[in-house]
Amino acid sequence: MTSRCLSLLAAAALGLYAGSAPAQQPAKPTSKPGSATVQQILDGKQLYINGKQAVVKQEAQVPEAIKTLQSRGQLSFSSGAVGRINRFSSMKLGSSCFLLEQGQILVSGPQNGCTRSSRLSVRGTNYVLEVDGAGRSQVSVLEGVVELQALRNGVPIATVVPTLVRAGEQLMLNPEGLRVALSTLKRSDYEALLRGPLFRGYQKASPYLPALIQYILRTYPGLQVPPELLRQVVALTTVRPINAQPKPQAQPSAAAF
Repeated sequence: MTSRCLSLLAAAALGLYAGSAPAQQPAKPTSKPGSATVQQILDGKQLYINGKQAVVKQEAQVPEAIKTLQSRGQLSFSSGAVGRINRFSSMKLGSSCFLLEQGQILVSGPQNGCTRSSRLSVRGTNYVLEVDGAGRSQVSVLEGVVELQALRNGVPIATVVPTLVRAGEQLMLNPEGLRVALSTLKRSDYEALLRGPLFRGYQKASPYLPALIQYILRTYPGLQVPPELLRQVVALTTVRPINAQPKPQAQPSAAAF
């Protein structure tokens, strides 16, 4: 099937998906709160849970750490969300959010994330969180909305008003969690992301992919979506439409790790 045919089929499927009512909810989580199950490991076997090499279907519990070297991995959170952790990344699971210590992760669905200095509360979202070696962070909201609260010692700073980061926006923060710059994601940014390591090669599709592709094509008509992603969209939207706007997670006053 050609890319053009796939694009037309995906567009038709997304049209049905957008008009489906009521949309089917993702399955209710059965694992312990905060846990994550390994769904796929790419580029070797260098994905570790608490320092030990992990395997597909292995579950990591709070407060265990997940780390990658040359490998990438897909995780299924107990919240029903999906996370894709990039190479050379490390994170720690918490009961109310995961803590990204370094590296990059794509989160799709109702899963809150944290850094040492900020907490991200989501509202039906596809977002990318990055933390560098100096503790600076960047939040890229691909679709949906993220509310970002600055933290000090895991507790929200009362004098800092939470920031809403909306679809198509990218926020850079300093190591203290304070805003440095807010910019707009361009068409070329989306194209690079869809062809980059957070999407390329994954066989198990995120159930929140159709909402993301729908937003991208509505915002940037004609953008070239990789054929493998179009196939996944078609499979998801024609077999089991999902709710693109899941209920947000509960938002406790302090981050728990």
